Formats: sequence, C-alpha cells, structure tokens
Amino acid sequence: MEKAVIFDMDGVICHTNPFHSKAFRVFFEKRSLYPTEEEFAQHMYGKSNSYILSHFLGRKIEGDELLILEDEKESLFREIYQHHVSPISGFLEFFKDLKNTGFLTGVATSAPFANLELIGGKLDLFPYMESTLASEHVTKHKPDPEVYLKSAENLGVNPDRCVVFEDSFSGVSAAKNAGMKVVGVLSSHSVDELPTCDFYINHFGEVDIPRILSFFE
Repeated sequence: MEKAVIFDMDGVICHTNPFHSKAFRVFFEKRSLYPTEEEFAQHMYGKSNSYILSHFLGRKIEGDELLILEDEKESLFREIYQHHVSPISGFLEFFKDLKNTGFLTGVATSAPFANLELIGGKLDLFPYMESTLASEHVTKHKPDPEVYLKSAENLGVNPDRCVVFEDSFSGVSAAKNAGMKVVGVLSSHSVDELPTCDFYINHFGEVDIPRILSFFE
C-alpha cells in the first residue's frame, strides 16, 4: 500500500519566518503599526494572511481587499527572500532518501502559490512532488484539515497512510484533524507550544527512513 509524506513549507522546508517578519514589519510600518516579536510569534507564524491582517489591522479583511493587501505583503516577502532561499539543515538529503524509498510526497502550505513557486523552483522540488497545494487551493485554512485531506486525495493515499511535517500549532492541529501522523519541526515553537506530535525534530538530520516507516507498523 502506498505511503506518503507531506510537508508544510514555511518553517519546515525553509526557515522563512524571519523574512516574513521583515516583510510584515515593512507592510505595517507603512500603516504606522509596530507589532512586537512576541505578537508576531503568537499571531503570525503558521497563520493564514486573512487571520494575520484581520488581527493586526483590527477589522475583518476579506474579499478583494484581502487579495490586494496579501499581494502587497507577499510581494515584499519574495523581494526580500529571493536571494536567501535555503532549506532547513538535512531537508534535501532526507527528501532524496524518501524518493529513493518510493514515498509519495507533497507540499501543503498556507502561503500563496507564488511563494511555493519561488521556493520549490529554487530547490528544484516540483519534478519530485506529486501534490503541491497552497492557500488558493482551499476554502478553509489550517487548523481545518482541508489542505491535508486534499493532499491525500491528490496523492491517492488514505489519510492514515500519511506523515506530515509541521512547525505551527494550527498546522499540527490540521494534520491531526485529518487523521495523519505528525512530526513536529521545532524551528519556530517549542514542544510545549505545539499540540502533541508523534515525533519531534530540530532539523532533518534527526529523522530517517526507518523512523518514518515505523509510523506505519
């Protein structure tokens, strides 16, 4: 029976959160808003842009306004990050091992597809991913399980045959709500700040194929 590994992107494939913080700071400073790092940690990492913008702007941001503001902020992010794209330690080696072992793989991110295009293109991931889903592909965002259930459907694998790598509270919750095993990546949060995961890593040198296979026993 087929097995799959699905990766979140920000904070899992690449440690992008510091660059998202920089982009949001520029975005909010234009509007005379100055969130603290603590506020970013609580209300930005792993959250959808609709939530982040609504929270910090103090009103519901939706529809065309959301698309316009999201495009402004994410364009800032891509401009800042395009020359700094690099994977979290050990990711590419682990990913290669997964493919050599026959795992199906996918990405399920709350970020816009343009961000996934930037990172996936720079790291040459697209030829090897059987599913690539971003914010435009779902109607409900994490912690709703939609993006992970759609990923499993794309991959042709039952949810209980999927292992997810996630770094945020909402992301871990989404994967668990989908009935999947979860590896918590401690790039942005501590163990105590995440829902209970099946395993935890600081980087991909701390996980291997036998560990992933053990989730299916």
